[in-house]
Amino acid sequence: MPDPVQPTADTATLPPLTLVLGGARSGKSRFAEAMITATGQQAIYLATAEARDAEMTARIAHHRAERGAGWITIEEPLDIVLRLGTETRGPVLIDCLTLWLSNLMGADRDVPREADRLMTALPRIGVPVVLVANEVGLGIVPDNALARRFRDEAGRLNQRIAAIASRVVFIAAGLPMTLKGG
Repeated sequence: MPDPVQPTADTATLPPLTLVLGGARSGKSRFAEAMITATGQQAIYLATAEARDAEMTARIAHHRAERGAGWITIEEPLDIVLRLGTETRGPVLIDCLTLWLSNLMGADRDVPREADRLMTALPRIGVPVVLVANEVGLGIVPDNALARRFRDEAGRLNQRIAAIASRVVFIAAGLPMTLKGG
């Protein structure tokens, strides 16, 4: 049986902007990586995670090892817009917007301003960009103001990016469902 998160023939050519959404451990990162790998091009992996403890350090190391040598990894927890403006070597994978949003909030950055900067930058990039984000709005309403703000900011950001993306794919249980584009 084929791996359900492998892209199909229609994903071998990347549109300018793709958004891959899903829950935790849904297979969204693996699907996004496979989309870019299918192009055969050298790619940039713009990682937003920060290794703040031993468990996260191990997770990051594991993900790097799984990706292999075909990627140029750039770790940037906050200023992904600056990094995007300098990358023209090949397709860019941003993994993930949800961690980026969390990092911005933790650094007390102006989230709407940073989201505006990203929205302005994305159409100007000369290489395909694949963005990975968690869909955080499918669960219960969080019980505290910070968690509700995070959920709301993530939902707004996902909607804005989906509106300008050529392709939007939702991953559930390792299965891709195209929401927009081919």
